Amino acid sequence: MMFAVEEINRNTKLLPNITLGFHIFNAYHNDERTLESALVWLSGQGPTIPNYSCEKQSKSIVVIGGATSELTVSMGTLLELYRIPQVTYGLFDPLLNDPVQFPSVYQMASKDTSLPLAMVRLMLHFKWTWVGLVASDDSRSEKFLRDLQEEMVRNDVCVAFIHKIFTGLTEDECHHSDFLKKLWYSIARVIVIYGNTDTLLTLRFIEVPHTLLYRMWITSSHWDIAKKPGYIYFDNFHGALIFADQTSKIPGFKHFLKTINPAKDPENIFLQNFWNSAFGCTSTIGKGDGAVCSPNASLDTLRLTYLDMTMSDQSYTVYSAVYAVAWALHEMFLVRSEMQSNSNGNNLGIYPWKLHSFLKNIQFNNSAGNLVVLAEKKNSVANYDILNYVTFGNDTEVLVKVGEFVSEAPLGQEFIIQEKAIVWPRTWGEPLPSRCDKVCSPGFHIKVQEGKPVCCFDCAPCPQGQISNQTDRDQCMKCPEDQYPNRERIHCLPKRVAFLAYEETLGMALASIAASFSLLTALVLWVFVKHRDTPIVKANNRDLSYILLLSLSLCFLCSLFFIGRPTTTNCLLRQTTFGVMFTVAVSSILAKTITVVLAFRATRPGSRSRRWVGSRAPIYLVVFCTIIQVSLCIMWLFLSPPFPDADTHSDPEHIILECNEGSLIAFYSVLGYIAFLALGSFTVAFLARNLPDTFNEAKFITFSMLVFCSVWISFLPTYQSTKGKVMVAVEVFSILSSSAGLLGCIFIPKCYVILVQPQKNTKKFLKNNPNS
Repeated sequence: MMFAVEEINRNTKLLPNITLGFHIFNAYHNDERTLESALVWLSGQGPTIPNYSCEKQSKSIVVIGGATSELTVSMGTLLELYRIPQVTYGLFDPLLNDPVQFPSVYQMASKDTSLPLAMVRLMLHFKWTWVGLVASDDSRSEKFLRDLQEEMVRNDVCVAFIHKIFTGLTEDECHHSDFLKKLWYSIARVIVIYGNTDTLLTLRFIEVPHTLLYRMWITSSHWDIAKKPGYIYFDNFHGALIFADQTSKIPGFKHFLKTINPAKDPENIFLQNFWNSAFGCTSTIGKGDGAVCSPNASLDTLRLTYLDMTMSDQSYTVYSAVYAVAWALHEMFLVRSEMQSNSNGNNLGIYPWKLHSFLKNIQFNNSAGNLVVLAEKKNSVANYDILNYVTFGNDTEVLVKVGEFVSEAPLGQEFIIQEKAIVWPRTWGEPLPSRCDKVCSPGFHIKVQEGKPVCCFDCAPCPQGQISNQTDRDQCMKCPEDQYPNRERIHCLPKRVAFLAYEETLGMALASIAASFSLLTALVLWVFVKHRDTPIVKANNRDLSYILLLSLSLCFLCSLFFIGRPTTTNCLLRQTTFGVMFTVAVSSILAKTITVVLAFRATRPGSRSRRWVGSRAPIYLVVFCTIIQVSLCIMWLFLSPPFPDADTHSDPEHIILECNEGSLIAFYSVLGYIAFLALGSFTVAFLARNLPDTFNEAKFITFSMLVFCSVWISFLPTYQSTKGKVMVAVEVFSILSSSAGLLGCIFIPKCYVILVQPQKNTKKFLKNNPNS
C-alpha cells in the first residue's frame, strides 16, 4: 500500500496536484473490537461518539481492508450506515457480491471458482485418489469444500476425511483435537488445506512431526504457510504445493523494498517495529537492549521468514485496490472540476457515498499492463501459479514455481507441472500414491466394492480375451480379432492360423487312411471284374456291385477335400462331392436290396416280378436317386454356396480357417436325403435278411447299414459340439469309417470266398449245396 501511494503521488497524470495519504487501524477477530476500530476511524481519536467527527484534518473516504469475509461483514454493518465504500483484498466471497446485502463492498480478488478444478487436475496428474480435506469453519470454506467434492466425484477422486478447524482453538486443544486422530489413522498421504490464515494458525503449534511428515499438503497462498519466528514445527510443511493467484511483476517494487528505511519515514511506527524485529536491532540509541540498526540495512538481505521480496498475490490485490480508488477519485475530480475546496482544501467537497458511481464503472491498466475492472462487480476468474514450499536446515525457506493452471487455456493445455522441479516431503523422495487400496497391476482391472467409495476396490483379473497393459484400469480392453492375450493378460499376441493340414500328424494319418482304403476298394473292384463270370459276382446284380465299389472308392477320396487350407474350390466341392458319392453308394445298396426281394418273388409261379429280374430297373433307380441329390447340390451352389471363412472366436489362440457351409438348410438337406436312403436300405434289407436265396446279401447289407447309420447318428452331436480342425477331422473320420463299414460288411466275405475258397464259387458246388 505504501508503494502504491508513493507511486501515485509521483504520477503527474493521475490525481495531479493532489497527494494521497492513508490511516492504519487494527482489525481484530472480534466483532466488538472491529466495530470499535471502525468507530474510532469515523469519529476521531479518543472516546468514540457516533455521528460526530473530532478530526480537523482530512478524513479518509474509502476503507481498504477485509482480509477475511468476517471482517468485511463486521465493518460493513457500520460503514453501510454512512455508505462508505469498502474495497476488500481478501479471498473472493460470492456472499459479498450480493448488491442488496452489501452494496458498498467491492472485491478486488479474482473469483476462485477454478481452484477446485486446478487442485483436482493436480491430484489426477499424480494419481492421488484418496485425499483428506481440512478447512476453516466459515461459509466461503463450506462452498469451496462443496465445489471441490463435486469436482472430485466427477473425476473419481475420493474424500478420505473432512475436518473443520474452528477459530480460537488453544494450543492444548489443538494437540488433542480430532484432527490429529484423523491424520494418525488415515492412510491418505495428501491433505488439502483451505481457509483463512487466522483460523488455520493453530496448525503451526502441532508438536507431532511424524504425523505430518508423511503427508503432502496442498493449499492456496491465502493461507500464509511461510515460517514465522519461533514456529519451529512449520518444517512439517516442507514440500507443500501452493496455488497462488497469478500476478504480473510490478516495475520498481523490488527497488522500493531495497531502499525503504525507517529513517526516511520516522512516523511509520509499523515499519520501525518490523525493522527492529527483523534485523534484531533498535533504531534509536538507548532504546531496547540490542545494537543500533545500521543505516545501510536493506530488506533484500532478509530471509523469506521475514519478507518475500516478490509481490505476493494478496499484496498485488492491495496494490490494485489503491489504484482503483485513485482512478475513481481522478474520474470524480474531472467531472467535478468546477467544485473546488475552500481555502484550506479540506475534503475538496468530496463525500464517500458520491464515490460509488465511479468505483462501479472504473477500469484501468495497472503498471504491469493488466486490465483491472470493477464494473458491475464482474470479477475475472483467477489463474494460478503452483509454488513448491521448500525449507532448509539453516532455517531458510523458498517458494519455487513448479507449474501453473490457466483456466482460459485450450483443453489439455490449461495444466502444466514440472514434476522434476518439485521437492517432495522429506520422507517421500519421489511422488507417492495416495489411495484407498493397492494398485491394480497390469492384467487386472478395478472392481468397485459394493457399498464403498469408488476409490475402494478389488483387483479382478481381466476376462477371457481381454488385457490391461496399465495400472488401475477401470476396464480391460479386447484384443483385435487376429490377436489373443498372453497368459498374464498384459499383451496381445498374434493368433496362429489353424486348419487340418497335410503336414500335421492327424491330417497325414487321415489322408493316408483315405488313400489306402480307396486303393483297397479299387483292388476289390479289380477282383470282381476279374471274376465277373463267377456265381458270387453275378449274384445280386454285378453292375450294381461295380457302381457301389466305384462310388466307395470315390467316397474315400472325397475326404481329401476336407484336408488342407480351405479354398474356394475345395469349399465348393467337399460337401457336394461327398453328398453325391454317398448318394450313389447308398442308392446302389438300396437297389441291391430291392434286387434280392425281386429275385425271391420271381421264384414263385406266375409272379410278375420275373420281368424285373435282369432288367436295367435297379440302375435306373440309382440314377434317379442320384439326380435328386445332384439337384439339391446345384440349388445349394446357386443360392448360398459354401465359401472360405476365418473363425476368430472359437479358439482364443488361433484363427481357424474353415469352410462356411453357406446355407445350413441345404447342408442338412443333403445329409437328410442320404439318411433317408440309408434308412430305406436298412429297412428293406432287415425285412429280407432271412429270404432263402443263394448268396443272399441282405444279411450283409443289414449289418453294413447298421454300421453306417450308427456312425452318422454319432456324427451329428459330435459335429455340433466341436470347432475348427477337430470338427473337420470328425467329418473325415465319419466318411472313412462309414465307407469302410460298407466295404467290409458287403464285399470282404465275398472276396474271402473268391480268393480263399474258390471251390465254393462254382455252379456245381451250388447245385450240391443249395442252402450254402
